[in-house]
Amino acid sequence: MNSRLELVWPGKDKFLLVPKDDDGKPVWVETDHPAAREVRLTDFVASHGEVDDDDPWCDNLLFTGDSIDVLRVLRDVPEYARHYRGKVKLVYIDPPFNTGQTFRHYDDWMEHSTWLSFMRDRLMLIKDVLSADGSVWVHLDDAEIHRMRCLMDEVFGDDNYVGTIVWRSSDNSNNDAKSISLDHNTILVYSRQFGWESNRLPASLEDLPHFKNPDDDPRGPWFDGNPLNSPAPRPELTYDIVGPNGDTISPPANGWRWSKNTLEERMATGEIRFSADGKSIKRRTYFEDHKGLPPSSLWADITKTGASRQAKYELKQLHSGQPTRDLFDTPKPERLLHRIIHVATNPGDIVLDCFGGSGTTAAVAHKMDRRWITAEVVPATVAAFTVERLTKVISGKDPGGITALVNWMGGGGFRQVVIAPSMYETTPLGVMLADWATKERFERAVAGQLGFEWQSAKHKPFCGVRGRMRLAVFDGEVGIEEVREVIAALDDRDRVTIVAKVVLPGVEEFVVNQSKGSRVKKAPRDLLAGRDGRVHIRAGGTT
Repeated sequence: MNSRLELVWPGKDKFLLVPKDDDGKPVWVETDHPAAREVRLTDFVASHGEVDDDDPWCDNLLFTGDSIDVLRVLRDVPEYARHYRGKVKLVYIDPPFNTGQTFRHYDDWMEHSTWLSFMRDRLMLIKDVLSADGSVWVHLDDAEIHRMRCLMDEVFGDDNYVGTIVWRSSDNSNNDAKSISLDHNTILVYSRQFGWESNRLPASLEDLPHFKNPDDDPRGPWFDGNPLNSPAPRPELTYDIVGPNGDTISPPANGWRWSKNTLEERMATGEIRFSADGKSIKRRTYFEDHKGLPPSSLWADITKTGASRQAKYELKQLHSGQPTRDLFDTPKPERLLHRIIHVATNPGDIVLDCFGGSGTTAAVAHKMDRRWITAEVVPATVAAFTVERLTKVISGKDPGGITALVNWMGGGGFRQVVIAPSMYETTPLGVMLADWATKERFERAVAGQLGFEWQSAKHKPFCGVRGRMRLAVFDGEVGIEEVREVIAALDDRDRVTIVAKVVLPGVEEFVVNQSKGSRVKKAPRDLLAGRDGRVHIRAGGTT
């Protein structure tokens, strides 16, 4: 019997419905509860700047809603999924640290098992939207970092662990600390697949002091030291070289790195030279040819001033009309996100942050010519901070952060998207449809839930398509006469899924007989069915 190491916690086999109810306790439900698989309806509510009227789902997107609902929409709703499922190059998240503190803009306290369930459900969805060459960066402090490492090993695989970034988040040690002043945050980096490679960081002569120019070489600073030997045995490259004094220079154990002609060409350019005594050769490497440095695991150079203070200063510049006490509590400096996005993406790639907060990730991604998606659960935060910040970015009125560094002048745009309330309500009588689930909104919600691309009224009697399967939704009852009209409208090879709030007797048998492969579903009973075809609602799960 195969076994593997696994982090276990109370409630791991259930779905975390809410981290905290009215009594301050978490609520778990069984995994066949509607909330464990519901795909919410979305509504475009506003656009800013330059947007695509033909395909609004491919614009930069600012969601208002819970991160888990946003991730399900991106993965499962066809209009979004064709752009984002398996196509997001970078996911950076700065989730609640679970420090036991309470912040103004989100509640940062959960019992360990609650926090693990909360994060596990989201990480599993993040994995599905990541591209094959994508990476996820999870920003935390010491409170949960060790448990998160185990959790990410389980979700992404320990082979896909890339590294741990230690970021110096404060330049002032806490003199009131009783034991150790914690002056850093930690960022765990995992890839979607093994073998992920980062982009290199630009290097300066300060970073590479071994590059010098003592002989005033016109090509600039250089150093001798790069290997001349072949990394693998190459018998055909084991030729001798004759030095200027007639000395014979024997080949390295594996042979030279290049053929004799190539080596002599490099000698002619000055890249390869004889030593002063003529008994060996050296390879001169120039700073101008340096391809940059791989990112270090220690980031203590992001800002010249304290990182947290720098981030709050950037927000003060953006929100000068608001009192300081109303600024977002936990912003990150733009230069931190600039480095992450540079290391993990290229222009045009998609960046996702589903704990968007004040909008730093989206703002930096926009200035760096990346596409972006961000989400924030608190509507007041979106209204007071995120929208204002991002509109200033696209209008070129954001003076701070990396604006000067990347010479940002404005441009582009984004859309605001709101996640709708749940379509389902649990009552003592079972699962019922919410009052808002009527007419076109009901059709759109059903289409998204069942994975159909929604179609407008001009396609009636159908409102959705998925391959050769059509979708017909009835906001009320459906009988044999209505079904007969639907089936008559099908092309020869097409089939239909019919959804209705009330299914009259004989309808299901009629559909089976008249259109093999077609089906009938009763809402809400059959939209979120368990394996036995029934929706299960349990009252328990509160701990």
